Amino acid sequence: MRILVLNGPNLNLLGVREPEIYGRRDYAALERFIREAAAELDAEVEIFQSNHEGVLVDRIQAALGAFDGIVMNPAAYTHTSVALLDALKAVALPAVEVHLSDPDSREAFRHVSYVRAACLKTVSGLGFESYRQALRFLAAYLRGEREA
Repeated sequence: MRILVLNGPNLNLLGVREPEIYGRRDYAALERFIREAAAELDAEVEIFQSNHEGVLVDRIQAALGAFDGIVMNPAAYTHTSVALLDALKAVALPAVEVHLSDPDSREAFRHVSYVRAACLKTVSGLGFESYRQALRFLAAYLRGEREA
């Protein structure tokens, strides 16, 4: 099972950017956490982060035929990117939206998610654990365990 984990803008600044919201652990720690969570599921992951919307669109498109599913933290693009939504819909791979914080408990503009319409589920507000839960759900879905 191959899963692409995509991270959007400013996640490379974890541990520096608003640690009271996003925590004090850095992006390298997040990558380690994701790899460990994937190993628990016997899943192979590729992790990619970009601050550029078009680069993320390119990675989603390149996932077609190369990955079984996508876990994506679109970060700020959650609330603005029809391009990411369209790319996810175009490749039609099972996808899970993930967030470290809970956007629904923050500023009103963060309550809107464009990508959610192309995702099976959203996992948010659990810090790094959001990624483990998203990977678990997606792995179960890909194995045909639709009740996950």
